[in-house]
Amino acid sequence: MSASDASATDQPARPLAGGEGLLPDELRAWMVLLAATGTVEQRLRSAVKETLDVSHDEFLILCLLAEQPRTGLRMTRVADLLGRPKTRLTYQIACLQRAGLVTRTSVCGDKRGVQVALTEKARELLRAASARLAGTVRRALADSMGPEQRAAMGALVPDPDDEAR
Repeated sequence: MSASDASATDQPARPLAGGEGLLPDELRAWMVLLAATGTVEQRLRSAVKETLDVSHDEFLILCLLAEQPRTGLRMTRVADLLGRPKTRLTYQIACLQRAGLVTRTSVCGDKRGVQVALTEKARELLRAASARLAGTVRRALADSMGPEQRAAMGALVPDPDDEAR
């Protein structure tokens, strides 16, 4: 087996982007997106653990909070946005708090409400790691999507003029 044959077998299988298959363009594109997302998540898991020493799910929480005001979000909103059970989120937030990456505060006027925000330590870690992690995402997408798959992604984001018809 040549080096090019070996690298071809290391590449993830790419869903077909077009053709005479049974699926409409939107479902075909959805399958492309799922395959690409799986590749990105797999590669990010190890890069995130190596770079930030947190789990992939904890990293998603940090990313979500990084895009919010410094006051953070209520835990119920974090759970909703990430599609995570609140009990699992409570454990992950506790881990992040022990690592000094998030703070938890009570919401004024709501006994049960808890607000979660990034610490300055987390902001610094994310700033330092973001270029490397973004590169991991770009490489994973490039490896999992060829020109046909990138073109197929257009079916997931229809032209607004098409919707009016």
